[in-house]
Amino acid sequence: MPKVFVSRRVIGLEPYAERLTLDIWEGALPPSPRELRERTRGCDGLVSLLTDRLDADFFDSVPGLKVVSQYAVGVNNIDLAAAKARGIPVGHTPGVLTDATADMAFTLMLAAARNVVPGADYVKAGKWKTWEPALLLGQSVYGATLGIIGYGRIGKAVAERSRGFKMRVLAVSPTLSAEQAAAEDVTATSLDDLLRESDFVSIHTPLTPDTYHLIGARELALMKPTATLVNTARGEVIDPAALYEALRAGRPGFAALDVTEPEPLPPDHPLLSLPNCLVVPHLGSATMQARLAMTRSAMANLEAGLRGEPMPHCANP
Repeated sequence: MPKVFVSRRVIGLEPYAERLTLDIWEGALPPSPRELRERTRGCDGLVSLLTDRLDADFFDSVPGLKVVSQYAVGVNNIDLAAAKARGIPVGHTPGVLTDATADMAFTLMLAAARNVVPGADYVKAGKWKTWEPALLLGQSVYGATLGIIGYGRIGKAVAERSRGFKMRVLAVSPTLSAEQAAAEDVTATSLDDLLRESDFVSIHTPLTPDTYHLIGARELALMKPTATLVNTARGEVIDPAALYEALRAGRPGFAALDVTEPEPLPPDHPLLSLPNCLVVPHLGSATMQARLAMTRSAMANLEAGLRGEPMPHCANP
């Protein structure tokens, strides 16, 4: 049977053990670069995660590798050109985590707007003595303006959720046509205008050289002091040093982050000291349904590649 290294324990692998020899990393932390090379050497396939750096040197160190299947939508940890040059198809899992990630973006938006975490902490600290009219006042989501940076699958799904809240939706995306915007009741605009006008800004753009630190000091200064910035895309889209200074200055008023730079954030990172910054540990696709769908998608890509057939979702066709 083909031998496959799976670089982290994921759910739903049991059926595949009947036709593949699976070597699964059981460590609490990802394998080191050396460990990744050693465990992949001699394998036909690799199921990788975003924490695995797969560059030209890596591929040269595992000459027998035939297929890589990424357990994620993004593939910015993989040198796709280097893989293609060596005849290695790279699969990924678009679509299956759209709704879970959109749910998380809206969850963070609501939690930030209504002081959910500070409120829970207030109760746990024994401070709740009576009902107070001015306690932990937040911002209304219903009827507010939502800015979406990146109007792909997930950005569109967030816009769909916003309709129940009667939100005005602005969007920035190179793929959003005027016809599509009009049909979906979305206003296509510039990044600067979106940042100036939005009460909530939700980031859904992929990480590319053009989007690295797309949101920096200049962009943050355009936002309203009452606005909330939500990121469920990639941490590197926001300049963390600029975000820290902007939040300290109160513009924007709040940030809610599912992804960070670096990731994970060390406990002493300045952002974690701020009362107006909520950080959760990359939970965007963390539902049982989404994780099982990711496993099925990743393994379908893997097995197709091992058979020499086109992958359902190939990042470097």
